[in-house]
Amino acid sequence: MAEFSLDKSHIAGVVLAGGRSQRMGRDKAGVMLGAESLLHHVLTRLSQQALLVAVNADVAAEDVPVVPDRFPGKAGPMAGIHAAMVYAAGLPSITHVVTVSVDCPFFPADLVARLAAAVDHPSQIAIAASEGRSHPVFGLWPVTLAADLEAWIAIDEKRRVRDFLLRHDVTEVAFPLHPTRASLLDPFFNINTPDDLVEAERWLEALRA
Repeated sequence: MAEFSLDKSHIAGVVLAGGRSQRMGRDKAGVMLGAESLLHHVLTRLSQQALLVAVNADVAAEDVPVVPDRFPGKAGPMAGIHAAMVYAAGLPSITHVVTVSVDCPFFPADLVARLAAAVDHPSQIAIAASEGRSHPVFGLWPVTLAADLEAWIAIDEKRRVRDFLLRHDVTEVAFPLHPTRASLLDPFFNINTPDDLVEAERWLEALRA
């Protein structure tokens, strides 16, 4: 059997930006970090790694396609991942979609390449990890799983990402801490609160130094 290989030409990217943002008190996609919005930071980083990019959100943002949830209400991150899968499945030559969170502006510049390299067969899912903790919304998903995910969301009331992963073959990719002028940064540092935003400003300065 030929060794399975997946490259950028078959991968679309979607930013998950449809969360409630309750602890932040406002839509995180529009929150400013330095001179740019969180969405702009994340889209810029993702567009360098995936063939095409889009945003999972309720309203238009930036100059990219918007992919709204296909389930009513706020059905959680799995609804966003499902929307991403369905969107990517309709694109020519795309077999996988990578999802990232809008509140993690420092995610690895080699995220997509390393997730893709870890996949052994077309139906395997790859998710990121750091510091011994998994980050399942940072995942590489076969678009062929869209129908299974849709059926699961419809019957699973909790809709936890990890519960869906238990149904499938998953590989986890550990990413190292990133050195900065200040100290080591977890690339999956996420901004949930105003205090987190203040800390993110410090990390941004440390990375630019």
